[in-house]
Amino acid sequence: MKIIEKLLKFSWVVWVVVIVITLGALFEIKTNASFETNLDKYMPENNPAFVYSSQAEDLFGIKDGIIVAIENPAGIYDQRTLQKVKDLTKELQGMEEIEKSDVTSLYTADNITGSDMGLEVTPFYIKVPTTAGKMMSLEQAVKSNDMINGRIVSLDGKSTIIIARIKKGVFNDDFYNRILDTVQKYEGPEKIYVAGRPIVEGTLARLMPRDMKVMAPLVILVIMIALLVILRSVKAMILNLTVVLLSTVWTFGLMALLHIPVYSVSTMIPVMLIAIGVAYGIHLFNHLHIFMKNNPGADKKNAVLNMIHYMWKPVMMAAVTTAVGFTSLLTSEVYPVKYFGVFTSFGVLSAFVLSMVLIPASLMITGLPKRHKPASDDLDFEDKEQYQGKNTISYKFTRKILSHKVLVIATAVVLVAGSIFGLTRVRVDSSFLANFKEDSTIRVTDKFINEHFAGTSSFNVILEAK
Repeated sequence: MKIIEKLLKFSWVVWVVVIVITLGALFEIKTNASFETNLDKYMPENNPAFVYSSQAEDLFGIKDGIIVAIENPAGIYDQRTLQKVKDLTKELQGMEEIEKSDVTSLYTADNITGSDMGLEVTPFYIKVPTTAGKMMSLEQAVKSNDMINGRIVSLDGKSTIIIARIKKGVFNDDFYNRILDTVQKYEGPEKIYVAGRPIVEGTLARLMPRDMKVMAPLVILVIMIALLVILRSVKAMILNLTVVLLSTVWTFGLMALLHIPVYSVSTMIPVMLIAIGVAYGIHLFNHLHIFMKNNPGADKKNAVLNMIHYMWKPVMMAAVTTAVGFTSLLTSEVYPVKYFGVFTSFGVLSAFVLSMVLIPASLMITGLPKRHKPASDDLDFEDKEQYQGKNTISYKFTRKILSHKVLVIATAVVLVAGSIFGLTRVRVDSSFLANFKEDSTIRVTDKFINEHFAGTSSFNVILEAK
């Protein structure tokens, strides 16, 4: 507390130091910040699941695949549709990130049949059938081949897929965009769907920055309105928001400095810090208002010192307990959860430090905030203080609570019992697709392919003989 009091003598220096740190954080964010959507980076490398997965990939050349589904409600046995399958297959084969032999479609698949001479291996088609007879022969060949029917071509014959397995470590934002641009050229009248783990990760990487740009301003707007209603002071509102915004910048700056990427759960850090951090400033300004109300002749220095003296301990305890709660997430093996806890904890403590240092320094420079009077201050009552006290929402609410003690306790018991029951119904969902809305393109695509084909995810079982 004495340190803070000494800093009040150098209020401008405090602001300069804060600005320098903030500029450094912004520089780190601009140069080193990155987003991580690769599931392989979410767990420690020595985790058994990833160890076995890596071994399988090395032994059998397992690669991530992109699935392109082409749907024609009238049936895929159509010259235009089959030509699109052929052309798109060749275009995917021509990409340097994809081995030519790793593209599977009706055009590249082999039709293996038995005969008196043994097994015959022939392509389903090289040139698109131009006659009804040849088209019917192709359809019969597909329906009689269990390796193709229901796997490459849907059982109803209205859709087919192209599977392209990409080389390891080559997927990036540019490749993601080229895949989408390439596929979209073939849209219409056929419906094109694109799925697979790389597409999910790429879509998430595109949406995360956009969501942060939309979500943070909305939260700030709501908090601004709430602060104006609670504090009734524009200056207090601005200082409070400045504190939480700076703490957010510092948090992401530290992440960038340590080369910790932003995961999907990390996008919630700004929202958490804004919602939690403003409480510290509210405590300070509320105490300041009460002090000035009881001591109208006090100067700003005494008012600020009194605020610091009485509020630093309760505000610190609130911040520390919150930070400790988030730090407990260090016990998780999942990196996004672990980092979310650590850096949210850092952000909370940053908001506390800035509240205790920057707000007093700002008040010493700009003066105390002018609190707008409530409408009741303009009324002429003999005992205005008594009127105001008994007509506040909190006073009326407290009176209701005290007059219904048994009901309140009974309600609390019911809520606790309901909460305990609810805990037994909690369902853990680790699906990456859960990050998207049900009506989003990626979810609709995944549902379509799962309903008409073998699905978008693979399950590998390795049998090892000793």
